Amino acid sequence: MLEKPAATSVAIAEVIARRWSPRAIDPDQPVSREHWLALLEAARWAPSCFGDEPWRYLVWDRFADAAGWQQAFECLAEGNQIWVKNAPVLLLSVAAPNFGHNDQPNRWAQHDTGAASENLCLQAAALGLVAHQMGGFDPDKAKATFNIPADHVCMAMIAVGHPGAVEHLPETLRGKEQAPRQRKPLAQIAFASVWGQGIR
Repeated sequence: MLEKPAATSVAIAEVIARRWSPRAIDPDQPVSREHWLALLEAARWAPSCFGDEPWRYLVWDRFADAAGWQQAFECLAEGNQIWVKNAPVLLLSVAAPNFGHNDQPNRWAQHDTGAASENLCLQAAALGLVAHQMGGFDPDKAKATFNIPADHVCMAMIAVGHPGAVEHLPETLRGKEQAPRQRKPLAQIAFASVWGQGIR
């Protein structure tokens, strides 16, 4: 696996520093049921407003249900299909819009679903798996194909698999795969006391 640990300004947990979003996936190596259940279990233990757990996940395993996986694959944007074709497992994260205890709108549902998906991705990193979240898909098609309730929000497709060789990616993607990881400096995203006064 191509390792691209984060160049952090201070030390952080090793699994967070190691997590990134590769596209090079081994097409021939399945993800065991035990492993993808561990990803979902990690998501299950994310924090949420009122402990409501608004996240839902659909899972398609190419080695167990090729037809279902193909239907999910066809919801992806063409640019993602180029490399996702190698992923043995696809997931779709979905946010339930209302609180379970009072059926009122939950404006934190999408935030909490994102937190659950990050747990999932960190668990993948801990297991040595690739997990790559994507916004490039057709949510309406996914809803119609998989009977997702109309009021629920399709958040991200997630490709999961074992690391593959960068050389097997199209040339247009190899540069992105091998490029150094970058982030904005802390002073641009975290402010001391008032907006715009960057943390130093």
